[in-house]
Amino acid sequence: MEMPLLTELYPVNSAASQAQTCAERPLRWGIIGCGAVTEVKSGPAYQQTTGFVLHAVMRRDGAKAQDYAQRHQVPLWFDDADTLIQHPEIDAVYVATPPDSHLFYALKVAAAGKICCVEKPMALNSDECAQMNAAFEKAGVPLFVAYYRRSLPRFLQVQQWLREGKIGTVRHVHWSFSRTTNPADAAGQANWRTDPKQAGGGYFVDLASHGLDLMMHLLGDIQQVQGQALNQQGLYQAEDAVTACWQFAPQADGSRATGSGYWNFAAFERSDKVEIIGNKGRVEFSVFAEEPVKLITAQGTETLFIENPKHIQQFHVANMAKQLKTGQQHPSTGVTAIRATEVMEQILAARR
Repeated sequence: MEMPLLTELYPVNSAASQAQTCAERPLRWGIIGCGAVTEVKSGPAYQQTTGFVLHAVMRRDGAKAQDYAQRHQVPLWFDDADTLIQHPEIDAVYVATPPDSHLFYALKVAAAGKICCVEKPMALNSDECAQMNAAFEKAGVPLFVAYYRRSLPRFLQVQQWLREGKIGTVRHVHWSFSRTTNPADAAGQANWRTDPKQAGGGYFVDLASHGLDLMMHLLGDIQQVQGQALNQQGLYQAEDAVTACWQFAPQADGSRATGSGYWNFAAFERSDKVEIIGNKGRVEFSVFAEEPVKLITAQGTETLFIENPKHIQQFHVANMAKQLKTGQQHPSTGVTAIRATEVMEQILAARR
């Protein structure tokens, strides 16, 4: 479905446009759940993107919402989500809460006919994702999902190497990720990220979703998925050790690349390495660590260090503004994000 342009949705406000480099009135965003993720990673990106302003924030703890608003110079703050969503000065809503409330809030935003971006993973399960997509399609407004790695320059470089055929035809992809036990989990402290009722799973769902979504962006749809999942530590209900294998959709020559992954959250050390292996070379990078991206071929090794922005969602947010202004498709929407959830469900199916 073709999304309407920002100029079609919102009339020009000449006073506001004088303070902006674009001609349109700035799109006024509100954040539901102005917690830690919004302090540096995302909130400031909405303030610094041309055509956007962060106009309101909400937390159930009103004092914390007020504190955030004062520290970040946000005009409005609320302790009630409905008030923010229905406020006439709010045009779009960023839902930055744990996954168990994404559907609840997103449906309210869709009913209000407003643009929405939700944090990842998109929802607790693929059924909820599908409900969200249907609601925004019916409302005729876009739904974005914060799989921001699709917009980061370091991964665009990897994408460029692949498109240019630098490693030839892709044969296999492997991602190995491990880290040590979280001390808070060992101490028995409450943690929503390891509570399946709040997160939809554990650290695998929270973190592996980023990489699996990125792989599909780079290499096409993941298909024929099999997985194994265990709880090796017994510290919480969710899985802490996962392995998987899969195939990608056919490439241009009709061949299929295979894929495999290993994730463990109780290992000796932290490790995060992706290898994309082709018939003429390979690409290496880290999903989370800010390390160089490498292209290794018979001609040698090309190593590039591409720094992430201070506000890591900056390019993701800028791409939302670009779609709303020009119609250029954003790389991460509800339509793309549901696939990461579906793939994770298939990986975890045997344990559940």
